[in-house]
This record gives sequence, structure tokens and C-alpha cells, in this order.
Amino acid sequence: MPNQNILNEKKQKVAEITEMLKGATAGVLVNYSGISVEDDTKLRKELREAGVKYTVEKNTLLRFAMQGAGLDDLTDVLSGATAIAISPDETSAARILGKYAEEHDHFELKAGFIGTELFDAAGVAALSKIPSKETLLAQLVGSLQGPIQKLAATLQAVADKNEEAA
Repeated sequence: MPNQNILNEKKQKVAEITEMLKGATAGVLVNYSGISVEDDTKLRKELREAGVKYTVEKNTLLRFAMQGAGLDDLTDVLSGATAIAISPDETSAARILGKYAEEHDHFELKAGFIGTELFDAAGVAALSKIPSKETLLAQLVGSLQGPIQKLAATLQAVADKNEEAA
């Protein structure tokens, strides 16, 4: 029979993970087995710089926490070595981990979520292809800049023509 102190610690850990999941914008579950310590350190650094919280938790604790957070359908992928990345935005974790999974054979995407919407490994891989918010905004500004410049040049030409006529 487990020690009461250990049981209380586990309950507290499940409560912490549950709150983390409830407050998360998005998250990704991965199988990290087979990657080197050096690669894992680089990955963790990149995730930390993007504001993504990346932790390795026991599958049993994650299962209870996911059930408490209303993410019951994700519990099917909880086998083997599991790490979870909690993202401050919708795509950061998926983008970084998706790129990493493409470069490393032993690293595998399991599943993910955005809010209450769940994604399988293929869905997370598709999310990883979405550019960052900053990149999308830069593309939008770039696409608007051309027509605005043409409009300004046309207006200037009309103004110059009217000056010459006057």
C-alpha cells in the first residue's frame, strides 16, 4: 500500500498539471525516446526561448490530469516515453516540435490540442507548418505595401498633371 505522503504528493502534482492544462492555449504530446541529451538540451532551449513549457511527466499522472481538464480523448496516446509542451500561443509548440520531429527519426509527435479542439499526430504536423504570427503579419504588410505604393504614385501623377495644367 502506498505511503500517504507519496499519495498526497501525487494528488498535488495531478492538480498542478490539471491547472496547467486548463490554463493552456495549446499543447503537444511527444514521444522523446531515442534522442540524445545534447539534442534534448537544444530542443528545450529553443522551446524555452519561445515561452513553451516542456516537461516529462508520468503517463498515469498525465492521464488523471487530462481527465480533470476535459481532454479525455488524448489519454489514448499515453504510452511509452511522453513529454508535454504547453504553448502560450496556438502554434509555437507544434511548430518547434514538428520541425524537430522531421529532423530526428526517434522523436515522434503523438497528439495535441488548441483549447478544447484535439489533434492527432497528423493534425499536429499540419499545425507545425503554419507560420508564426509575426511572419503572417509581415506577409500581410508586404502584400498591402505594393498596392498602396501604386496608389500613391498614381495620386502623385494626377497631382503633378494638375499642377502643369494650372
